[in-house]
Amino acid sequence: MSLHHIFSLPRTSQPVMPYIIAEAGVNHEGKMDLARRLIDEAKEGGADAIKFQTYKAETLASKDSPAYWDTRKEPTQSQYALFKKHDSFWKNEFEALKRHCDETGITFLSTPFDVESAAFLNDLMDVFKISSSDITNKPFIRILCSYQKPILLSTGASHLHEIAEAVEWIEAAGNPLALLHCVLNYPTADANAALGQIVALRQHFPDHPIGYSDHTLPADMHILKTATLLGACILEKHFTHDKTLPGNDHYHAMDKEDLKHFRRSMQETLLSIGECKIRALPEEEPARQHARRSLVTARALPQGHRLEASDLTWKRPAHGISPRFFDEVLGLVTRTALADDHVLTWGDLERA
Repeated sequence: MSLHHIFSLPRTSQPVMPYIIAEAGVNHEGKMDLARRLIDEAKEGGADAIKFQTYKAETLASKDSPAYWDTRKEPTQSQYALFKKHDSFWKNEFEALKRHCDETGITFLSTPFDVESAAFLNDLMDVFKISSSDITNKPFIRILCSYQKPILLSTGASHLHEIAEAVEWIEAAGNPLALLHCVLNYPTADANAALGQIVALRQHFPDHPIGYSDHTLPADMHILKTATLLGACILEKHFTHDKTLPGNDHYHAMDKEDLKHFRRSMQETLLSIGECKIRALPEEEPARQHARRSLVTARALPQGHRLEASDLTWKRPAHGISPRFFDEVLGLVTRTALADDHVLTWGDLERA
């Protein structure tokens, strides 16, 4: 499934295999070989897209901007200082990574955090991702919308009225829009994943696809599975080649093995769910024929006998007249003499 296809899917309660974005962010740590490895491993793990982040520290954060992450895992105390460590990639590097993605067969994405990066990323992507941190950044949202491409908007740390306001800005520009529930807490405890907000977003914004951008620890990936079952059709999760690396986004990221596990488990779960409609399965036909009941004579009956309720009982198998026709059978007469415990068929009976 392509990301563009997500925007045209009918809004139903039927869970489907979600579109998976491996959020590499800046886990390449400024090394092109490592960035290419992340692309290769995201493809191997089964991701549909890999997403980076494009910024310069000087345009993203002031020098005294405080940390909002777990400083026990990432000890850098200033946003500016952390972003400065990982802002070396720019136009040439991302053009090269786009080419590698094309060669590998995985969609390239990168979140722009300033006007200049948005301008050159526009030539490399079919969809723009807007970070939760920019959900109130009206002028920047307007600039991204001006490229007339679909928008993925994360909704972390937002109240409903803030999300609704951003949706209005994007809808006014006419861009297709998907909303990604997100909790801006690194890492997010499973108990704080607030996956019920996926349901709430679907209720409040029924015209837009809803997804989930996850910051929980990968563990057995059950959080992503639950998000899918609640209706998330796009999943984004941080991605690394080595979860044991300290700092930045490695410590709450999934790796290729986590991703493989999720896809296997999700496929098995979706197979067990099947279609969200009620019908008897072909595999149940033997039970329909043999475990259901038929109308059966409660005693021997002579030819020409008019059937009364006391003449009948109901027993397995369902090879004769169904008990659902009990009322219709009463008053009919027997064509021939019938033995006790005889499974009635319509050929046994006629009108008086």
